Amino acid sequence: MGDELSRDLQEALRQVAERCGADLADAKIVHQHSNTAIALPTARLLVRVAGTPDSLDRVATSVHVTRWLAHRGYRCVEPVDLDPFTAAGHVISVWRLLDTVDRPSGTARELADLLRTLHEQPQPSVGLPSLDDPFASVAAAVARQRDGLDDHDREWLLTRIAELRRGWADVRPARPKGLIHGDAHTNNLIRLAAGGVVLGDWDHVAWGPREWDLIQPHYMARRFGRHTAEDLDDFTTAYGWDVREWSGFEQLLQTREITGLSPYVRKAADDDWSRDELKRRVATLRGGDSLARWSSPSG
Repeated sequence: MGDELSRDLQEALRQVAERCGADLADAKIVHQHSNTAIALPTARLLVRVAGTPDSLDRVATSVHVTRWLAHRGYRCVEPVDLDPFTAAGHVISVWRLLDTVDRPSGTARELADLLRTLHEQPQPSVGLPSLDDPFASVAAAVARQRDGLDDHDREWLLTRIAELRRGWADVRPARPKGLIHGDAHTNNLIRLAAGGVVLGDWDHVAWGPREWDLIQPHYMARRFGRHTAEDLDDFTTAYGWDVREWSGFEQLLQTREITGLSPYVRKAADDDWSRDELKRRVATLRGGDSLARWSSPSG
């Protein structure tokens, strides 16, 4: 696996092994996109390397909240008894490795069941960021990126982000604010070999409008063909409320489209696939094409 990881990631993984007393002989990369996830099967650990070096507070929040949720019996991934730390310039969190199967994949109905239960939880004892500005990450990435992003596309994105920010300020949620996952789509459902699913990837957990969680399956259906109309109806029935009937639906959906560009903007200078996909997505947004399908990362 050494050839697949940069030297700094290899050093970070070595430090994880030292802290946890883990064997790296069978280490295996299981995911690379916004974050890198590396399984250590012998030690029954999953190491997550955050995509940005300034994310320690955010990752720490995800660890504390999932630890609290797991203690309450909620079906989510569970961290080990080790707080996130920085190693070789990377933010590291360590999780219990689950026995999983790839098929069948998580369904919209299963996601709705987990979100309904999540949205019924009280405010956790740990502090939560408030989802006041979902554009912060993508706006900062666009402003910083000088390679891999066309100047005209950059200017258009900054203008569009400003427009959507004004619209976000005017949105009036129909549901009470509460604990939200922040990136709730079926790709983040993990099917267990023993049966059932758990919800993973809690990096965006926050206190905010529950509609933000409910918009995700519709975004996945529109841009990636992830769900059929029947799937979306099943999601709505299982959750018990239809976000499509809310006046802010389209505003939130367009917001999600823009915020989803963040990892592609960050990686555009160094990764050809991310740069090409970013350019294609921006072209469809600039052209007002709400039916264009986007590609998902293969890693």
